[in-house]
Amino acid sequence: MAKWIQGTVVDNIHWTENLFSLKIDADVDNFTAGQFTSLALDIGGKRIARPYSYLSSPGQRPLEFFFYTATDGILSNALVNLELGDPVWVKQKSNGFFVLNEVPESEELWMLGTGTGVAPFFSILNTDEPWIRFKHIILVHAVRTKSDLRYQELVDSLRHKYSGRFSFQAFVSRETVPGTIRGRIPITIEDGQLEEHVGRRLHINKSHIMLCGNPDMVKDSVEVLKSRDFIKNRRRTPGHITIENYW
Repeated sequence: MAKWIQGTVVDNIHWTENLFSLKIDADVDNFTAGQFTSLALDIGGKRIARPYSYLSSPGQRPLEFFFYTATDGILSNALVNLELGDPVWVKQKSNGFFVLNEVPESEELWMLGTGTGVAPFFSILNTDEPWIRFKHIILVHAVRTKSDLRYQELVDSLRHKYSGRFSFQAFVSRETVPGTIRGRIPITIEDGQLEEHVGRRLHINKSHIMLCGNPDMVKDSVEVLKSRDFIKNRRRTPGHITIENYW
C-alpha cells in the first residue's frame, strides 16, 4: 500500500469563489510529468482522499495543484480553507500513464483540456521532453468564464520561450471574450472551427491528441476524432488519442 506523508501548505491562491491552487511542501518520490498523486485530510475521524494531477513539473518545489470546489466535494471544500502552515496528507508515490513516454512519435502534439484538467499539461510543458520530441505544440484550455482562465503567465512564458512552435487557444463557454471560442471543444473539432482558429490542421499522419478534463468532453471528442480515422492510443496498438478523465 502506498505510503502517506504529511505535507505543509505553503500558499493557497484563491482565483475565484470556486477556483484555487495549493502549493504544498512535501517530500514525495520522483514523479513523471503528467502523473497524479492523492491528497487527503482527516475529516470527522475519517481520511478523505482524492487523486489530483501535479501542475508543477518534476523537480519543482513546492508542489502545486489546481482545484475546483465541487458542490458536493467534501475534500475540495475543506482544501479551499487551508491556510499557510496547515498540514495535508500526500501520497508519497505518484501514478498514471498520462505521460509522454506513453505517446508515440508524431510531429505535432495537441493538448485539449477543460477546467483544472489543464494541470498535467502545464506539468509536461515545463519540461524539456515535449520540445525535443515535437515540432509544434497546441494547448487548448476550455473554461466557463474569463475569470476561470488562469495561468496565463505560464502560457505567455511558453509563447516567448518557444516562439513559432507553440500555439494557445482558449474556450470560454458562458461569455463572449475576444480571442476565445465560445462553444464546446468536440463541436469545434467536428466543424473545423478549432483548426481554423489555431491555423493548423489535425492530420492522421502528423498529430497526436491528448485529452484531459470533463468526461463528456473527452468522450465526445474521441467520437468525433474516430470519425476522422484517429484511433485511441494503447501500448499494444499505438494510436493518435491519449485520454484522462479529470473531474
